[in-house]
Amino acid sequence: MKKQYWTLIILMGLAQFGFACPVCERQQPKVTMGLTHGAGPESNWDWVIIAFMSILTLLTLFYSIKYLVKPGEKKADHIKQSILREEEYEN
Repeated sequence: MKKQYWTLIILMGLAQFGFACPVCERQQPKVTMGLTHGAGPESNWDWVIIAFMSILTLLTLFYSIKYLVKPGEKKADHIKQSILREEEYEN
């Protein structure tokens, strides 16, 4: 039970680093207010970069979860099968 309390305390402490401080909040546009530190996007190109990186991150997350849950290598000659076959290592 104590381990759960320590985990909760650590996570709550780390969450404070994820939110912007009051000075940074005043410098942010409404869309990112309270989420990030610093001055925020200064031009339209910054928004394009943010959008592209967000899409790339979400695609990476989607495919990571997809291939972790259901990898799909079922061929008998796949390298994974040589590790799973125990008879080769029993010699």
